[in-house]
Amino acid sequence: MNGFFDVLRKSTVRRGPDRMFGGICAGIANRFNWNPAAVRIGTLLAFLLPGIGILTYLIVWILLPWQDGSIVLERWLRPRDPR
Repeated sequence: MNGFFDVLRKSTVRRGPDRMFGGICAGIANRFNWNPAAVRIGTLLAFLLPGIGILTYLIVWILLPWQDGSIVLERWLRPRDPR
């Protein structure tokens, strides 16, 4: 499973530092040098599609690494320290 997360970390898209919710739109805008507001508007329009927009956003939120390389799904799957 570590190989999967390493591949995700090699992605050039990271969650953006100027985030509103999960940083997904800001990260995409930062990577492609787009206006974050335009990406957010596009995302909101995608949410109008039945289930596709929200489901896609949630999947990306779980898999897209933060600026420090941490991934939400990896933290969820990591065994807890019993202390």
